[in-house]
Amino acid sequence: MERRARASQSFWTAVVGVPAIFSVLRLGVEAGGELQTTLLLVANVGPINLLAGFLTTAARLLATALVAVFALGAVLAASTEGAARRPLFARWVEVTPTWFVAASFLMALVTWPLLYLPLLVPAAFAAFQVRPERLHEQPVARVLVIAAVFGGYLFLLVPTLRDAWRLEEWLAIVLLVVPPLLALFIAGPLPGVVIRPLASLTQLAVLAMLVWVALPVISTPVLPLTVTTVGDSAGASAGVSEDIRGHVVTTDDVNMVILQERGGVRYVPVGQVRAQVLCPSEEELPRHRLRIHDFHVEDSLLEGLGRRVRPVHRVDAACR
Repeated sequence: MERRARASQSFWTAVVGVPAIFSVLRLGVEAGGELQTTLLLVANVGPINLLAGFLTTAARLLATALVAVFALGAVLAASTEGAARRPLFARWVEVTPTWFVAASFLMALVTWPLLYLPLLVPAAFAAFQVRPERLHEQPVARVLVIAAVFGGYLFLLVPTLRDAWRLEEWLAIVLLVVPPLLALFIAGPLPGVVIRPLASLTQLAVLAMLVWVALPVISTPVLPLTVTTVGDSAGASAGVSEDIRGHVVTTDDVNMVILQERGGVRYVPVGQVRAQVLCPSEEELPRHRLRIHDFHVEDSLLEGLGRRVRPVHRVDAACR
């Protein structure tokens, strides 16, 4: 009982503490490591804005971590049932409510890019210990059910797979086709010989994956990227202006404070601001040309639905 309580405490500490640490680190990185700039951001970026920024950019990371922990933990728990000492992830799964596990998969479903959504299928089969035997008692009927479901899945992806083959997007083909097949063999229990090394290696792998994925999340800007056109009254009439690329920290009656993209803080008198445009970051630019039924493969379900409500506008020339 005491061990379960410690496992529960460590799990919820990680769930609550990691986002808070990430938020603080993001402000320091965004400030370029300069103390005064960090204090400026702390004074003007409220906790609600910081939490909103973290959730919109790091929800995918948090969902990935939880899905990995629950999938691996459930397999390890099924493989070490009755053992005196169980792996950490297995203990975490035991003390986590089912609704929280389901909510984690739901968050991954709406935040992961469509290209990686098939990975949720084997993860769900592992986390909820779904075996093919549950589909039907008769082996022949079971095979027919699996073949029908997988055939329907491939039928929906025929246009995308055809385009991927034509564009030689082999990684996309593997990610769309292979994971659902792996779901048939992913549930536990596993042989006892491989449990101990597997538990150590997978837990270290999840930690390494989080560190690797966390680096771009920490460096993601907290504030929107803009290009502000400024010029004094005399210069504006003569057509002389300057474009400042950076992040607007705050604006008052006197100055607009801009954290420049290449470092440094710029105080621009409000009267000199002539125009301002919102720009996408390099990470937002698409790398694949594949679509799944009008949804781009690099968009999540939320992003895809959002683009239907507000279609992407053309990038302003000032952003280039």
